Amino acid sequence: MSKKYDTLVLIGRFQPIHNAHLEIIKRATALCDKLVIVTGSAAQPRTYKNPFTSDERARMIRAATGGLSMQISIEANSDTIYNDQAWAVRIQGLVAKHTKPGDRVGIIGHKKDDSSFYLDMFPQWGYEDVELIEFLSAVDIRDLYFKQSFNSNFIKNVVPQTTYDFLMSFRQTEEFQQIIREREFVIKYKQQYASLPYPPIFSTADAVVVCSGHVLMVKRRAEPGKGLWALPGGYVNANTDKSVEAAMLRELREETQIKVPAPVLKGSIVRSKVFDAIDRSPRGRIITHAFHIQLPDGELPKVKGSDDAEKARWVPIAEVRSEDCFEDHYEILQHFVGA
Repeated sequence: MSKKYDTLVLIGRFQPIHNAHLEIIKRATALCDKLVIVTGSAAQPRTYKNPFTSDERARMIRAATGGLSMQISIEANSDTIYNDQAWAVRIQGLVAKHTKPGDRVGIIGHKKDDSSFYLDMFPQWGYEDVELIEFLSAVDIRDLYFKQSFNSNFIKNVVPQTTYDFLMSFRQTEEFQQIIREREFVIKYKQQYASLPYPPIFSTADAVVVCSGHVLMVKRRAEPGKGLWALPGGYVNANTDKSVEAAMLRELREETQIKVPAPVLKGSIVRSKVFDAIDRSPRGRIITHAFHIQLPDGELPKVKGSDDAEKARWVPIAEVRSEDCFEDHYEILQHFVGA
Protein backbone atom coordinates (compact mmCIF):
# COMPACT_ATOMS: atom_id res chain seq x y z
CA MET A 1 0.00 0.00 0.00
CA SER A 2 1.36 3.39 -0.99
CA LYS A 3 2.18 5.76 1.85
CA LYS A 4 0.92 9.33 1.99
CA TYR A 5 4.26 10.91 1.03
CA ASP A 6 7.27 9.94 -0.98
CA THR A 7 9.42 12.14 1.26
CA LEU A 8 8.90 13.91 4.55
CA VAL A 9 11.10 16.73 5.84
CA LEU A 10 11.93 17.25 9.52
CA ILE A 11 13.76 20.44 10.50
CA GLY A 12 15.36 21.02 13.89
CA ARG A 13 18.53 21.87 15.74
CA PHE A 14 18.62 18.61 17.74
CA GLN A 15 20.87 20.08 20.43
CA PRO A 16 20.67 17.22 21.39
CA ILE A 17 18.18 14.77 19.88
CA HIS A 18 15.75 13.64 22.59
CA ASN A 19 12.88 11.19 22.95
CA ALA A 20 10.22 13.55 21.58
CA HIS A 21 12.31 14.01 18.41
CA LEU A 22 12.68 10.27 18.13
CA GLU A 23 8.94 9.74 18.51
CA ILE A 24 8.25 12.15 15.63
CA ILE A 25 10.72 10.23 13.49
CA LYS A 26 9.04 6.94 14.39
CA ARG A 27 5.63 8.32 13.45
CA ALA A 28 7.02 9.42 10.11
CA THR A 29 7.65 5.76 9.21
CA ALA A 30 3.89 5.27 8.76
CA LEU A 31 3.68 8.27 6.41
CA CYS A 32 6.70 7.93 4.11
CA ASP A 33 9.53 5.70 2.99
CA LYS A 34 12.11 8.50 2.97
CA LEU A 35 12.79 11.12 5.64
CA VAL A 36 15.09 14.08 5.13
CA ILE A 37 16.28 15.51 8.45
CA VAL A 38 17.75 19.01 8.25
CA THR A 39 19.86 20.04 11.22
CA GLY A 40 19.99 23.79 11.67
CA SER A 41 22.65 26.11 13.08
CA ALA A 42 25.41 24.45 11.09
CA ALA A 43 28.97 25.83 10.98
CA GLN A 44 28.61 27.63 14.31
CA PRO A 45 31.17 27.88 17.11
CA ARG A 46 30.39 25.81 20.18
CA THR A 47 28.15 27.75 22.56
CA TYR A 48 25.63 26.88 25.24
CA LYS A 49 22.86 27.26 22.65
CA ASN A 50 24.70 25.32 19.93
CA PRO A 51 27.10 23.00 21.76
CA PHE A 52 27.29 20.15 19.25
CA THR A 53 28.58 20.22 15.68
CA SER A 54 26.55 19.12 12.67
CA ASP A 55 28.62 15.94 12.40
CA GLU A 56 28.07 15.11 16.07
CA ARG A 57 24.34 15.64 15.77
CA ALA A 58 24.20 13.53 12.61
CA ARG A 59 25.97 10.72 14.45
CA MET A 60 23.55 11.02 17.37
CA ILE A 61 20.56 10.89 15.02
CA ARG A 62 21.89 7.90 13.07
CA ALA A 63 22.69 6.00 16.26
CA ALA A 64 19.21 6.67 17.67
CA THR A 65 17.33 5.72 14.47
CA GLY A 66 19.42 2.79 13.30
CA GLY A 67 16.68 0.20 13.71
CA LEU A 68 13.92 2.03 11.85
CA SER A 69 12.59 0.68 8.54
CA MET A 70 12.89 3.95 6.64
CA GLN A 71 15.52 5.67 4.54
CA ILE A 72 16.87 8.62 6.51
CA SER A 73 19.06 11.32 4.98
CA ILE A 74 20.64 14.03 7.13
CA GLU A 75 21.56 17.45 5.78
CA ALA A 76 23.01 20.48 7.59
CA ASN A 77 21.80 24.04 7.05
CA SER A 78 23.44 27.19 8.36
CA ASP A 79 21.54 30.02 9.99
CA THR A 80 20.77 33.30 8.24
CA ILE A 81 19.16 35.31 11.00
CA TYR A 82 18.76 38.42 8.84
CA ASN A 83 17.41 36.66 5.76
CA ASP A 84 14.70 34.03 6.27
CA GLN A 85 14.17 33.66 2.54
CA ALA A 86 17.80 32.69 1.93
CA TRP A 87 17.48 30.11 4.71
CA ALA A 88 14.32 28.67 3.11
CA VAL A 89 15.91 28.55 -0.34
CA ARG A 90 18.78 26.49 1.07
CA ILE A 91 16.25 24.10 2.64
CA GLN A 92 14.58 23.72 -0.76
CA GLY A 93 17.93 22.91 -2.35
CA LEU A 94 18.82 20.34 0.29
CA VAL A 95 15.49 18.57 -0.08
CA ALA A 96 15.72 18.66 -3.89
CA LYS A 97 18.83 16.46 -3.63
CA HIS A 98 16.60 13.66 -2.34
CA THR A 99 13.47 14.13 -4.43
CA LYS A 100 12.41 14.29 -8.06
CA PRO A 101 9.71 16.29 -9.86
CA GLY A 102 6.24 15.01 -9.06
CA ASP A 103 7.17 13.52 -5.69
CA ARG A 104 4.71 13.96 -2.85
CA VAL A 105 6.69 15.96 -0.29
CA GLY A 106 5.56 17.02 3.17
CA ILE A 107 7.03 18.72 6.21
CA ILE A 108 6.40 17.25 9.65
CA GLY A 109 6.51 19.07 12.97
CA HIS A 110 4.58 20.76 15.75
CA LYS A 111 3.76 24.47 15.95
CA LYS A 112 4.70 24.93 19.59
CA ASP A 113 5.50 28.67 19.61
CA ASP A 114 6.89 31.54 17.51
CA SER A 115 10.08 29.55 16.89
CA SER A 116 8.04 27.20 14.67
CA PHE A 117 7.29 29.91 12.08
CA TYR A 118 9.40 28.06 9.51
CA LEU A 119 6.72 25.38 9.17
CA ASP A 120 4.63 27.89 7.19
CA MET A 121 7.45 28.79 4.78
CA PHE A 122 6.97 25.82 2.44
CA PRO A 123 3.42 26.05 1.02
CA GLN A 124 4.42 23.81 -1.92
CA TRP A 125 4.65 20.88 0.51
CA GLY A 126 2.03 19.14 2.56
CA TYR A 127 2.08 19.63 6.31
CA GLU A 128 1.83 16.91 8.93
CA ASP A 129 1.15 18.28 12.38
CA VAL A 130 2.37 16.17 15.28
CA GLU A 131 0.54 16.98 18.48
CA LEU A 132 2.64 17.74 21.54
CA ILE A 133 4.02 14.35 22.46
CA GLU A 134 5.40 15.45 25.81
CA PHE A 135 6.60 18.71 27.25
CA LEU A 136 10.22 18.08 26.48
CA SER A 137 12.71 20.65 25.23
CA ALA A 138 16.36 20.48 24.27
CA VAL A 139 16.70 23.82 26.10
CA ASP A 140 15.67 22.15 29.37
CA ILE A 141 18.07 19.27 28.73
CA ARG A 142 20.98 21.65 28.10
CA ASP A 143 20.05 23.61 31.21
CA LEU A 144 20.42 20.49 33.35
CA TYR A 145 23.36 19.01 31.47
CA PHE A 146 25.78 21.95 31.31
CA LYS A 147 26.56 22.02 35.01
CA GLN A 148 29.45 20.56 36.96
CA SER A 149 26.99 18.38 38.90
CA PHE A 150 23.76 17.27 37.28
CA ASN A 151 20.86 14.81 37.45
CA SER A 152 22.12 12.06 35.16
CA ASN A 153 19.05 9.90 35.80
CA PHE A 154 16.72 12.55 34.39
CA ILE A 155 18.89 13.00 31.30
CA LYS A 156 19.00 9.24 30.81
CA ASN A 157 15.20 9.06 30.85
CA VAL A 158 14.60 11.74 28.22
CA VAL A 159 17.18 10.96 25.52
CA PRO A 160 17.96 7.78 23.55
CA GLN A 161 20.59 5.56 25.18
CA THR A 162 23.07 6.25 22.40
CA THR A 163 22.63 9.99 22.92
CA TYR A 164 23.12 9.57 26.66
CA ASP A 165 26.37 7.71 26.01
CA PHE A 166 27.58 10.53 23.77
CA LEU A 167 26.66 13.17 26.35
CA MET A 168 28.53 11.35 29.10
CA SER A 169 31.60 11.15 26.91
CA PHE A 170 31.36 14.81 25.91
CA ARG A 171 31.44 15.83 29.58
CA GLN A 172 35.07 14.72 29.69
CA THR A 173 36.20 17.21 27.03
CA GLU A 174 37.69 20.68 27.30
CA GLU A 175 34.90 21.88 24.99
CA PHE A 176 32.38 20.97 27.69
CA GLN A 177 34.27 22.99 30.29
CA GLN A 178 34.50 25.98 27.95
CA ILE A 179 30.75 25.97 27.40
CA ILE A 180 30.19 25.89 31.17
CA ARG A 181 32.57 28.83 31.67
CA GLU A 182 30.74 30.86 29.05
CA ARG A 183 27.35 29.94 30.45
CA GLU A 184 28.40 30.97 33.97
CA PHE A 185 29.68 34.28 32.59
CA VAL A 186 26.35 35.01 30.90
CA ILE A 187 24.39 34.14 34.06
CA LYS A 188 26.51 36.54 36.16
CA TYR A 189 26.32 39.19 33.44
CA LYS A 190 22.52 39.13 33.47
CA GLN A 191 22.36 39.21 37.27
CA GLN A 192 23.68 42.78 37.17
CA TYR A 193 20.36 43.88 35.67
CA ALA A 194 17.96 41.37 37.24
CA SER A 195 16.42 44.00 39.54
CA LEU A 196 15.52 46.40 36.73
CA PRO A 197 11.81 46.66 35.87
CA TYR A 198 12.55 45.98 32.18
CA PRO A 199 15.37 44.12 30.47
CA PRO A 200 17.95 46.67 29.27
CA ILE A 201 18.85 47.26 25.64
CA PHE A 202 22.51 47.92 24.90
CA SER A 203 24.10 49.67 21.96
CA THR A 204 27.41 48.64 20.43
CA ALA A 205 29.46 49.64 17.40
CA ASP A 206 31.55 47.41 15.14
CA ALA A 207 34.07 48.15 12.39
CA VAL A 208 34.25 46.19 9.15
CA VAL A 209 37.63 47.39 7.90
CA VAL A 210 38.53 46.08 4.45
CA CYS A 211 41.79 46.46 2.55
CA SER A 212 43.14 44.52 -0.44
CA GLY A 213 40.71 41.64 -0.06
CA HIS A 214 41.36 41.32 3.68
CA VAL A 215 39.21 42.16 6.71
CA LEU A 216 40.58 43.30 10.05
CA MET A 217 39.58 40.96 12.88
CA VAL A 218 40.47 40.50 16.54
CA LYS A 219 40.69 37.36 18.64
CA ARG A 220 38.63 37.72 21.80
CA ARG A 221 40.58 37.63 25.03
CA ALA A 222 37.71 36.91 27.45
CA GLU A 223 34.20 35.50 27.74
CA PRO A 224 31.85 35.39 26.03
CA GLY A 225 33.37 33.94 22.90
CA LYS A 226 36.88 33.61 24.28
CA GLY A 227 39.20 32.58 21.46
CA LEU A 228 36.74 33.41 18.67
CA TRP A 229 37.42 35.95 15.94
CA ALA A 230 35.35 39.12 15.94
CA LEU A 231 35.07 42.45 14.24
CA PRO A 232 36.70 45.24 16.26
CA GLY A 233 34.08 46.99 18.34
CA GLY A 234 32.36 47.31 21.68
CA TYR A 235 29.83 49.17 23.76
CA VAL A 236 28.92 52.79 23.16
CA ASN A 237 30.12 54.81 26.15
CA ALA A 238 27.11 56.76 27.41
CA ASN A 239 29.23 59.54 28.91
CA THR A 240 32.09 60.13 26.49
CA ASP A 241 31.22 58.89 22.99
CA LYS A 242 29.67 61.79 21.10
CA SER A 243 28.14 59.41 18.54
CA VAL A 244 27.93 55.73 17.65
CA GLU A 245 30.43 56.41 14.86
CA ALA A 246 32.81 57.91 17.39
CA ALA A 247 32.43 54.83 19.57
CA MET A 248 33.29 52.61 16.61
CA LEU A 249 36.44 54.57 15.80
CA ARG A 250 37.53 54.58 19.45
CA GLU A 251 37.03 50.81 19.83
CA LEU A 252 38.76 50.14 16.52
CA ARG A 253 41.88 52.04 17.55
CA GLU A 254 41.88 50.65 21.12
CA GLU A 255 41.61 47.03 20.03
CA THR A 256 43.87 47.03 16.96
CA GLN A 257 46.18 50.06 17.25
CA ILE A 258 45.78 50.33 13.49
CA LYS A 259 48.43 52.57 11.94
CA VAL A 260 45.99 54.76 10.03
CA PRO A 261 45.20 58.34 11.12
CA ALA A 262 41.76 58.82 12.66
CA PRO A 263 40.64 61.35 9.97
CA VAL A 264 41.53 58.80 7.25
CA LEU A 265 39.52 56.07 8.98
CA LYS A 266 36.57 58.41 9.38
CA GLY A 267 36.80 59.54 5.75
CA SER A 268 36.93 55.93 4.53
CA ILE A 269 33.50 54.97 5.93
CA VAL A 270 31.41 54.01 2.90
CA ARG A 271 28.22 52.75 4.56
CA SER A 272 26.71 51.50 7.79
CA LYS A 273 23.86 49.27 8.93
CA VAL A 274 22.07 48.36 12.15
CA PHE A 275 22.00 44.68 13.14
CA ASP A 276 19.34 44.01 15.74
CA ALA A 277 18.21 40.36 15.72
CA ILE A 278 16.60 39.72 19.09
CA ASP A 279 18.78 36.72 19.85
CA ARG A 280 22.05 37.83 18.24
CA SER A 281 23.77 37.71 21.63
CA PRO A 282 23.23 35.42 24.64
CA ARG A 283 24.01 38.37 26.93
CA GLY A 284 20.67 40.02 26.16
CA ARG A 285 19.27 42.54 23.70
CA ILE A 286 22.31 44.15 22.09
CA ILE A 287 21.83 46.30 18.99
CA THR A 288 24.98 46.96 17.01
CA HIS A 289 25.79 49.57 14.39
CA ALA A 290 28.34 48.25 11.91
CA PHE A 291 30.44 50.61 9.76
CA HIS A 292 32.13 49.50 6.55
CA ILE A 293 35.53 51.18 6.22
CA GLN A 294 37.14 50.67 2.81
CA LEU A 295 40.85 51.50 2.84
CA PRO A 296 42.81 52.00 -0.40
CA ASP A 297 44.23 48.78 -1.82
CA GLY A 298 47.91 48.24 -1.28
CA GLU A 299 50.06 47.33 1.71
CA LEU A 300 48.05 46.29 4.75
CA PRO A 301 48.40 48.78 7.62
CA LYS A 302 50.16 47.45 10.72
CA VAL A 303 47.91 46.29 13.57
CA LYS A 304 48.44 44.90 17.05
CA GLY A 305 45.93 43.40 19.47
CA SER A 306 45.29 45.30 22.71
CA ASP A 307 42.53 46.11 25.21
CA ASP A 308 39.95 43.27 24.94
CA ALA A 309 41.67 41.71 21.93
CA GLU A 310 44.24 38.95 22.33
CA LYS A 311 45.31 39.36 18.70
CA ALA A 312 44.53 41.58 15.74
CA ARG A 313 45.23 40.48 12.21
CA TRP A 314 44.24 40.95 8.61
CA VAL A 315 42.35 37.86 7.38
CA PRO A 316 41.76 37.07 3.69
CA ILE A 317 38.00 37.41 3.37
CA ALA A 318 37.68 34.05 1.59
CA GLU A 319 39.30 32.35 4.61
CA VAL A 320 36.88 33.67 7.24
CA ARG A 321 34.83 30.74 8.56
CA SER A 322 31.50 31.17 10.34
CA GLU A 323 32.39 28.48 12.90
CA ASP A 324 35.32 30.63 14.05
CA CYS A 325 33.36 33.87 14.39
CA PHE A 326 31.75 35.50 17.42
CA GLU A 327 27.95 35.81 17.55
CA ASP A 328 26.62 37.20 14.21
CA HIS A 329 29.86 38.82 13.05
CA TYR A 330 30.17 36.45 10.10
CA GLU A 331 26.75 37.55 8.84
CA ILE A 332 27.65 41.19 9.35
CA LEU A 333 30.79 40.71 7.29
CA GLN A 334 28.87 38.89 4.55
CA HIS A 335 26.35 41.71 4.36
CA PHE A 336 29.07 44.18 3.40
CA VAL A 337 31.49 42.06 1.36
CA GLY A 338 29.70 38.79 0.54
CA ALA A 339 29.48 37.82 -3.11
